[in-house]
Amino acid sequence: MNSYTEENYLKAIYSLAQKSENKGASTNAIATALATKASSVTDMVKKLAEKKLVNYKKYQGVTLTEKGKSVAVNIIRKHRLWEVFLVDKLNFKWDEVHDIAEQLEHIKSPELTQRLDQFLDFPKFDPHGDPIPDAEGNILNHAEMNLLSELKQGEKGVVVGVKDSSSGFLQHLENQNLMLGTKLIVAQIFEYDQSMNIEFADGNHITISQQVSHNVCVKKEID
Repeated sequence: MNSYTEENYLKAIYSLAQKSENKGASTNAIATALATKASSVTDMVKKLAEKKLVNYKKYQGVTLTEKGKSVAVNIIRKHRLWEVFLVDKLNFKWDEVHDIAEQLEHIKSPELTQRLDQFLDFPKFDPHGDPIPDAEGNILNHAEMNLLSELKQGEKGVVVGVKDSSSGFLQHLENQNLMLGTKLIVAQIFEYDQSMNIEFADGNHITISQQVSHNVCVKKEID
């Protein structure tokens, strides 16, 4: 495995499979995720299948083999560790680190990854709230995580992650003070467009759109 492109394909297939009910990814979905042509995806997927990294049958989607999944999870592990390093040690903002980590994730040295993990004191989550696979590829799940849009009026929560990690969305959340660890109460849900009035612990209020509430992950807090 020596191609950045191949690694990006495996990571994209893994991500898409996590979101799909049948745990597979269509060539069109892969093409959209990687901003490329479906024909190019088909060619690459055939190459990955020859290397025993994916299972592929025409019209049935693409799934990762155990070998392919191991590669993908390792790339994700490196990506998220580098994001922690960039934010915690080099003072980058959470909306600035994705593209840099995309470059750093392809560094091959297992020793570097191990030392980076140790240097950061073995973090469990990246700056966007996504779980970091451990050295064996195990990934923690937010067992009690909900979308903010799933909370009812009067319910409390704490922000633990985001579905959309684009820089524009993260900047918007920062402007709204909706950062990881923020405690909130759903003060009101507006029937017309399902926007929400949110109250913070300090008593301040903001109104957020349904699109925002669909992309913020919270853990419910029970009184």
